Amino acid sequence: MPSRHFDLAITGGTLVTMSSEMDIMENASIGITGSRISLVDTNRALSADRIIDARDGLILPGLVNTHTHLPMVCFRGLADDLPLMDWLQHHIFPVEARFVNKQTVYDGAMLAIAEMILSGTTTCCDGYFFENQIAEAALACSMRAVVAQGFADFAAPDYPQYEKMMAAGGRFVERWLPHAPMITPAFFCHSPYTCSPRTLINVKAAARDAGILYLTHLLENRDEIDTIEKRYGRKPVQHLRHLDVLDDRTVAVHCNWMNPEDIVLFADLGVSVSHNPTSSMKLAAGVAPVPLMLEKGVAVGLGTDGCASNNNLDMFQEMDISAKVHKGTLLDPTVMNAETVLRMATIEGARVLGLDRQIGSVEVGKQADIIILDLNRPHLTPLYNPYSQVVYAARGGDVKTSIIGGKPVMENRQLLTMDLPAVMERVRTIAAHIQKERS
Repeated sequence: MPSRHFDLAITGGTLVTMSSEMDIMENASIGITGSRISLVDTNRALSADRIIDARDGLILPGLVNTHTHLPMVCFRGLADDLPLMDWLQHHIFPVEARFVNKQTVYDGAMLAIAEMILSGTTTCCDGYFFENQIAEAALACSMRAVVAQGFADFAAPDYPQYEKMMAAGGRFVERWLPHAPMITPAFFCHSPYTCSPRTLINVKAAARDAGILYLTHLLENRDEIDTIEKRYGRKPVQHLRHLDVLDDRTVAVHCNWMNPEDIVLFADLGVSVSHNPTSSMKLAAGVAPVPLMLEKGVAVGLGTDGCASNNNLDMFQEMDISAKVHKGTLLDPTVMNAETVLRMATIEGARVLGLDRQIGSVEVGKQADIIILDLNRPHLTPLYNPYSQVVYAARGGDVKTSIIGGKPVMENRQLLTMDLPAVMERVRTIAAHIQKERS
């Protein structure tokens, strides 16, 4: 007879733990008490208030998307096939200035969260305007999120004056820090070319005081090297080092044009990287030297970026592209193997966000963020290697169950924490207003 009773149990299926031992367990038995995993075993009969049968399924830790701009789902397909700076300055920034407000941010975030949960992402790191509304949407949907209040030296839609931005940042941290690890506040300086040295330094000082992450776009485009060097007399990474904003609580996004010296510096200082290959490929911005980063010990996670440059939030697509783009550019099929890439989407992504003690693997004591893939599909048959199957064959639509903090938020492809048709209709209305204004 079972000796313990759990709030929720998962039985059967193949468990890919993503633990340090990289254990794979057949006929898994997982017991969940409250929000945490309290048992991981095999071939156990479990007693629980509710039992999820995972037979014919592949059980994984929930995926971690280390870089998003969630409300940009409202701009999906709006300005495609353009160079980065043209795309930003002539299309994205103008439409954001006109249409980004609290309601559009909330509605867009809700749709993005739906897309992520349905495709197996259980944690995201977001940076945008009106980040309070994004945090509210995540809380309403039981989505785990690192929410980063954005800063830039142009007039942002939410806080047009610098002093107000700094004061609002402090209030933002006070409001959301008590909700960690479900909602974790952070600060996001848009980039070294949109943020003055004063902004970069002061925001980092505030982040250090609060003990939170500090994020920035860095070296997404090759032109950034000349822009920063002409403006400040140093290349971008050395510029940030000179300003003393690089440390083990800094996350640099993209990093497509880092050189070997930059990478060694990141490794020495403990700076982490969010790799967004699909967005960078679509904008022809470059390919980050991730294999060298990993070789030197830099923590690298995967991100999708926003839907205006990706155009979806499917981390399975991101894993597939991440593995292949580096093989292709380096002409080496052995780099970025499936295990490495899946680690980047789970435990390494959690490490980038400072959450690896909480999430990223299925182990006793961790938060119960778990997804189950349906293996009973033609493109997932047969199964030889679970890592290869996930990275090279699986799609977001194969996820049948998503659990966050011990709470099922999607089962049998049905969302349980929102009215999806209503959310989609609100975003369609936003899109209609944008289209009318632009026509």
